[in-house]
Amino acid sequence: MLDNASPRQVWEAALGELQIQVNRPNYETWLRRTVALGHDDGKFTVGVPNTFVAEYLDRNQRSLIEKVLTGLLHREVRVGFRVEPGSGGVGAERGGRAAAAPPQQGSLPLFNPKYTFDSFVTGRSNQFACAAAAAVAEKPGQAYNPLFVYGGPGLGKTHLLQAIGHQAAANDLKVIYVSAEQYTNDLMNALRERATAEFYQKYRSVDMLLVDDVQFFSGKQKTAENFFHTFDELHNAGRQIAMTSDRPPQAIPLLPEGLRSRFEWGLITEVQPPDFETRLAILQEKASEDRFDLNGDVLDFLARQIQHNVRVLEGSLNRVIAYARLVRAAVTPQLAAHAIRDIGGNGALTPAVTATSIVEAVARHFQMSPADVVGKRRDKEAITARRLAMYLVRQHTGS
Repeated sequence: MLDNASPRQVWEAALGELQIQVNRPNYETWLRRTVALGHDDGKFTVGVPNTFVAEYLDRNQRSLIEKVLTGLLHREVRVGFRVEPGSGGVGAERGGRAAAAPPQQGSLPLFNPKYTFDSFVTGRSNQFACAAAAAVAEKPGQAYNPLFVYGGPGLGKTHLLQAIGHQAAANDLKVIYVSAEQYTNDLMNALRERATAEFYQKYRSVDMLLVDDVQFFSGKQKTAENFFHTFDELHNAGRQIAMTSDRPPQAIPLLPEGLRSRFEWGLITEVQPPDFETRLAILQEKASEDRFDLNGDVLDFLARQIQHNVRVLEGSLNRVIAYARLVRAAVTPQLAAHAIRDIGGNGALTPAVTATSIVEAVARHFQMSPADVVGKRRDKEAITARRLAMYLVRQHTGS
């Protein structure tokens, strides 16, 4: 039956798998607005919005995409990328809503239209964090400044941060939402091009600064020092700052003490893995959003299978819906079990690949410690391990 599926159906199923395989920022930036253009003689053509996205996917995600498509179609597939500026992505096709566009230089703020307070499902694991974020959005610069939200991957931190931005922008506030990595890149570009005045104007004249994944500042002395002064200038002017991280401030290594203490000035709140009732509510919200009717047994099955990551939970639901459409069958718990086991061709759900897990795997292979891989050892074995780790991190996380 897969042989008779249209390219659009196959790509929709592939995106369900890729949503789990790559981290959320990479998926939203590089994959969400792609479309299937055709499948002929073993070559699958994907439409992308611009040459920048085409070059990135060809360089960094080609092997993963070909692996997913090969698993779906059970034969070798080569993938090609072609610029289709008017493409809205499968997200727009499926739900009738505009998908988030890839970030363009200088176009801020840029928010995923789905990441609002109305679409955020609350439960015991995230209720306090959501209430704090709502308070910040309602009274920026007054309640909890800064707001620091931490927790594991795929638990909704970015959703909350962008929800704050949505509400602030609706109130005509000047908002910048940026990842810590993008802030670092902007600073490096400004220093290289001698455009620091423009950089300061951009980041220090806003009403609200929202920074995702501030653990990325770890070990980056120049960036951390610059952000220290940006933080002080905004905070002293009563401007709101909100941040996310995968760990609390005191657990971020190689962070200057002055910056760490500033992260702790306001409110620190944790987002924890959702309980069963919250997972079930998330699945119900997602199915409703995709306008796909699923019975309670299927949702119950998925909620019990995926327990620790909302992103994987949503991605698994996408896989089940796409698989049901591919084989033109009713969705049952048995079909759902088959879909999340086989649709990617890898036999099981795999945990998210992170830079840390890659470094640890490389260290085990070379029989050395992770500290040796990322440290200052200069012998041939350490250099080889380091380069391999860098390559794998780039390929599998987009960092």
